[in-house]
Amino acid sequence: MIGQISGILLEKKPPQILIEAGSIGYEIDVPMSTFCSLPACGEKVTLRTHFAVREDGHFLYGFSTSEEREVFRQLIKVSGIGARTALAVLSGLPVSELAQAIARQETGRLMKIPGIGKKTAERMLFELRGKLDAFTGSASPAIASGISIPSHSSDILNALLALGYNEREAHAAMKILAEDVPVAEGIRLSLRQLAKM
Repeated sequence: MIGQISGILLEKKPPQILIEAGSIGYEIDVPMSTFCSLPACGEKVTLRTHFAVREDGHFLYGFSTSEEREVFRQLIKVSGIGARTALAVLSGLPVSELAQAIARQETGRLMKIPGIGKKTAERMLFELRGKLDAFTGSASPAIASGISIPSHSSDILNALLALGYNEREAHAAMKILAEDVPVAEGIRLSLRQLAKM
């Protein structure tokens, strides 16, 4: 129903953003890969979107690439995986790495993503087998350079907590961050550190 939104980026509070398009503000949940590629607030942005209607409300999810949106749509078809978990998966692994993990049947790699246990990982490998092969060579979205977001460790912490990590894990990962690190870069570095833990 709503396949794409272009407008002015008003707010960034991971994992949610606010875009004004046609005098309407749209709250959109995005994976961290998309969040990290966003321009500064006040600038124009275009996202591919997925609109979902559920009993508890209407939800809009945004992606920097069509590939991310397609993989998100495949993920939410897997039994036991909802939109939040699908966003966590895309935040934890770039599209190409996720596709490779599925192709190589790497259960352990998927289990490093918060919210993905052994049974869910095995279900993903089974149900997505052959469905992501087209993405094994696709590049992950480029991290926008020169993002001038003031460093707020609480924003980074909130983003990690929203992805399903607990406070202890988040604080441990954030210890490596420089004090003046931009939010998007801090999230990216923290996720990389969490994958090693």
